[in-house]
Amino acid sequence: MSEFTRRVKTVLESQVRPGWVRGEVSNLRAQASGHVYFSLKDAGAQLSSVMFRGDAARQDVKLRDGLQVVVYGEISVYEARGNYQLIVRAVIEDGVGRLQKEFEALKRRLADEGLFAAENKVAIPAMPQTVGFITSPTGAAVQDFLRILIRRGWRGRVVVLPAKVQGDGAAAEIIEMLQLAQDEAACGVRFDLLVIGRGGGSLEDLWAFNEEPLVRAVAACRLPIISAVGHEIDFTLGDFAADVRAETPSAAAELISSGFVAATERAARLDEDLNHHVDAALESAADRLDHARSRLRLLAPSAQVERGFLRLDDLANRLSGALSATVQTRRQRLSEVRSLLRERSPQRRVESESQRLLALWKRLQAASPASVLNRGFVIMRDADGKPVQKKAAVQKGQRLAAEFADGTVAVKAEG
Repeated sequence: MSEFTRRVKTVLESQVRPGWVRGEVSNLRAQASGHVYFSLKDAGAQLSSVMFRGDAARQDVKLRDGLQVVVYGEISVYEARGNYQLIVRAVIEDGVGRLQKEFEALKRRLADEGLFAAENKVAIPAMPQTVGFITSPTGAAVQDFLRILIRRGWRGRVVVLPAKVQGDGAAAEIIEMLQLAQDEAACGVRFDLLVIGRGGGSLEDLWAFNEEPLVRAVAACRLPIISAVGHEIDFTLGDFAADVRAETPSAAAELISSGFVAATERAARLDEDLNHHVDAALESAADRLDHARSRLRLLAPSAQVERGFLRLDDLANRLSGALSATVQTRRQRLSEVRSLLRERSPQRRVESESQRLLALWKRLQAASPASVLNRGFVIMRDADGKPVQKKAAVQKGQRLAAEFADGTVAVKAEG
């Protein structure tokens, strides 16, 4: 179900474009959050609608149940409940519907004449130097416009061409400023770009920019024109006739300065790259200079003489070291030969054999019977004088001789 609802949402929101809807307000609910929920209905249907807090705060119309209105918005699907609703961006009373009809009829007629055709539009200069802003000099739009340009560091010139932007005579004054801006001799300024703009308002407030003479004058202007009238949701016929539409005067300022900002950033990058390459070139040149100086010092006669002295000293040291090593080797060899002669000398051998004989004699003495008797042992001998080695060899009454270290004692075996 979720996947199906999501597909329905995608189809509706991509295929049904934003537009105007007429109906009667019912079931109006204003939430504490500032969002406003209501239904639009006519004789045959009703449409759930919502106007979020930010959009609601900008409206001049106070909604109430039973009020006939014309609203502008886009369709949306609330997936959690599976129903669609209209997201309302602007509200006008149905009494203004007559102006909206005139707007749509004039728009179709001028479009059929090709007045809004893309091929008739000219490109906006990437870096205009002089910009003419046709607007009310006391309005907030010009202040916002200038503030954006200053903040972005734009270096061009802005000339405010004063004109009414609302009410009777506004369209005529704007047309007059358009003609003046195109006459370089009359105004004394050569403009690269013109901006026509003002802040937002109701359809009646912006109607001057929908009047046919002004729309035709904008389309016929030889200079590039940016239309910056109202807010993002506000559209006038002047927007379609101009070469470019900006959503607000501030957006127009950003568009005008974008080329300068991009060029400034590119210049900064190029400056950084240039400094890097210059530093690298200087460092490379310094390395080559040091190398050349080193080679020059090596090729100088004094350097060659010094190298000769160094080589002579080195050879002398090597000769001395070689002689010392040879003498040391010979001395070591002589010492080894002397040691070998001492080892092989008859006297050394005699001494060694004497020591060996002495050791054997000591071992013989230690193994002699006298040595055994001296350690406290007794040797039993039979009548023949032979040692008796086992008890089993002794018979009762047999005469034996017990030999001690200091003499012999005759004994008789009792058992």
